Amino acid sequence: MKYSDYTKWTNRASRWIEDHFASLREKPVRARTSPGEIAARLPARPPEQAIDMETIIADFERIVPDGITHWQHPRFFAYFPSNAAPASMIAEQLTNAIASQCMLWQTSPAATEIEEVMIDWLRQALSLPQPFKGVIQDSASSATLSAILTMRERATGFTGNDQGLSTQGRLRIYCSAQVHSSIDKACWIAGIGQENLVKIATNDAYQMDPDALQAAISADRAAGYTPAGLVLCTGGTSIGACDDLPPLIKIAKAEDLYTHLDAAWAGSAMICPEFRSLWTGAEDCDSIVFNPHKWLGANFDCSIQFLRDADIQRRTMGLRPSYLETPQAQEITNFNEWTVPLGRRFRALKLWFLIRAYGLEGLRSRIRNHVAWTKELEAKLRAHPDFTITTDSRLALFTFQHTPDGKDADAASAALLQRINDDGRIYLTQTLHEGRYVIRFTAGQFDCTRDDVMTAYDVITELAAST
Repeated sequence: MKYSDYTKWTNRASRWIEDHFASLREKPVRARTSPGEIAARLPARPPEQAIDMETIIADFERIVPDGITHWQHPRFFAYFPSNAAPASMIAEQLTNAIASQCMLWQTSPAATEIEEVMIDWLRQALSLPQPFKGVIQDSASSATLSAILTMRERATGFTGNDQGLSTQGRLRIYCSAQVHSSIDKACWIAGIGQENLVKIATNDAYQMDPDALQAAISADRAAGYTPAGLVLCTGGTSIGACDDLPPLIKIAKAEDLYTHLDAAWAGSAMICPEFRSLWTGAEDCDSIVFNPHKWLGANFDCSIQFLRDADIQRRTMGLRPSYLETPQAQEITNFNEWTVPLGRRFRALKLWFLIRAYGLEGLRSRIRNHVAWTKELEAKLRAHPDFTITTDSRLALFTFQHTPDGKDADAASAALLQRINDDGRIYLTQTLHEGRYVIRFTAGQFDCTRDDVMTAYDVITELAAST
């Protein structure tokens, strides 16, 4: 494989991609393979000699497409979407060719400065105030870990990195049970520990209870513990729960707690002014994360962490040995000092292409459609006698159970979900809500249409009736 052959093989790959998307609706959404089946089709030992590209691509076409769950399928209604708009895909191809290691401004000036501008474009799109700056992380999990580490250092007077936590006493982080499991993992990695992640009771709307939060903080201070931070939620993974932010942030400010808002999925919808009531008060948080790779069309991985005061996180994460210095430019932006990894990809390019190719209004239209179609599907299932809506739609997410007369709803729902995903026309996932096994539906794939969402109703009711 030579550079002179690159156009030939990229043209071949481009034809495959175009054909793939043209026929994607006809394919089953979820892979129909058993564990180990794909691995068994690969040689057990690496080749000693080069293999020609024709054979390599033929093997790809023979093995991979049928062994992949198609996240770009327009009837992918599981988890949250992980989009790849065509303009973003083109940018990723160029990024792959440039192959920059964007750890410092001097190693990739264009990558650093385009990232700064794209962060500010998105700040404006979400109507966040001027003080917010930000950084592109690989995922919300990394942004959350960065925020938890910052909470730790701030609460210990920035001594944790130097001295460790053995003499610091117990640090406490607060959240509700509706937050993502990445919060738990961040507390593990940060050395805070699962026992010190305090999950606060929620009200009837599944929002963190301010009185319960205040009581927990007061009890911890009385016990000699150190409250360090508060993690808030807009659009929780399970049912889309959204905390009522202002009273919680008021407590955090009074108690001097660093606040991090996890809006990984729902944050994209905040480009639409009519949805911003779901995160009223977000502008008062210290850290906010949302994922353009979920609902705006950017290829994974692309997660934005906004920071009210970036210096606090840089003080936590920054490490500048002599070989990472830029002579005569001490105050230049080096984004590796804002994150856990030193190495960084040129993720900003796909945002630049994406936002310009579709415009904010084009992206808003997609999100508004997904929300409207999801509510329409929810209403149809609510009217069906064999289904119960277990949580109302929040943006483009709701949950339901199959509740035919005389049958256990948990068992019936689990059995129906298995039939749906084996059928292949749509893909849904499950969650546990208040001890019940419920089915999640969420729309958000970039090329999804109303017909695709209404197909979900036909598939769900058809397979429910077949039992």
